[in-house]
Amino acid sequence: MTVSTLPSRPLGRSGLMPSALGFGGAPLGDLYARLDEAIAIATVEAALAAGVSLIDTSPLYGHGLSEHRIGAALRRSGRKDVIISTKVGRVAEPFAGRGDGSGYLGGLPHGLRFDYSYDGAMRSLEQSALRLGVDRLDIVLIHDVDVWTHGAERIEARFAEAMDGAYRALERLRSAGAVKAIGVGVNEAEMCERFARAGDFDAMLLAGRYSLLEQPALGSFMPLALEKGIGLMLGGVFNSGILATGPVPGARYNYRPAPPEILARVAAIEAICARHGVPLRRAALQFPLGHPAVSSLVMGAVTPAEVADQIAALSAPIPAALWSELKAERLLGADVPVPG
Repeated sequence: MTVSTLPSRPLGRSGLMPSALGFGGAPLGDLYARLDEAIAIATVEAALAAGVSLIDTSPLYGHGLSEHRIGAALRRSGRKDVIISTKVGRVAEPFAGRGDGSGYLGGLPHGLRFDYSYDGAMRSLEQSALRLGVDRLDIVLIHDVDVWTHGAERIEARFAEAMDGAYRALERLRSAGAVKAIGVGVNEAEMCERFARAGDFDAMLLAGRYSLLEQPALGSFMPLALEKGIGLMLGGVFNSGILATGPVPGARYNYRPAPPEILARVAAIEAICARHGVPLRRAALQFPLGHPAVSSLVMGAVTPAEVADQIAALSAPIPAALWSELKAERLLGADVPVPG
């Protein structure tokens, strides 16, 4: 068994104990570039060898390619203690043609269609299990029921379909012991809160809404998550890149070029980090773990070196004075929880 130096944290009340650093499978679907197959698989193997115990993926990522690559790494590693998380809400149609609109540069030539129905969720999970080559799934999330994906005119219908269909399917699987935790994976704290009030969920994966740059999820959703025992997995802790690169020309924020006010705020945060000898990237990675509702950071990587860099950044010390100065300069709210 792998001996890990990574801390583990409870995933709400689910009984699962993922590593504080999880592996996010989105880039393995050839999101921004067509990856070398061997390096992609080796990257997952490196994460597993380092003690990462949570692997998150989705049928969306490369139209199934991410799940294929992760499945290969799981078989090669031989590890049995990995927490596997995937998502429902899209069903693959292998003979329908790829189509456009997913945003993935590469991936498999299979079409995907939205389907949040009961039967759609069950079919999606069968397809995921086959791609991953596994006979169990630990965490299953209802994916992308948010305004970002569907628009304001369709979100009400999608939410109703998901609660009446996919949620009932996942609740049944959890009751039968076939999955250990169910939840949602979205980009909007408001939708996390809406689901949390509408159903009985164990976990939620929220991207980009709780970071060193901004904390909109802190208002009402994260207190509700603590109250209900919902464990949070966070993606997008670099806000699409700017908290990793700093305010350089072309820096990305929310998948687009960062506007001037965001560049200025990040520059101010980076200057304080520099005064304390801490790279901005390290502070941005460690900050979200200061909140007690956060169970794991789901971080993408495309090389073994990136995995090693993330683990090193998570482990390196940060002086408490850095967080204090950020609060004194009103770059963090006075009541925002910080590591330490």
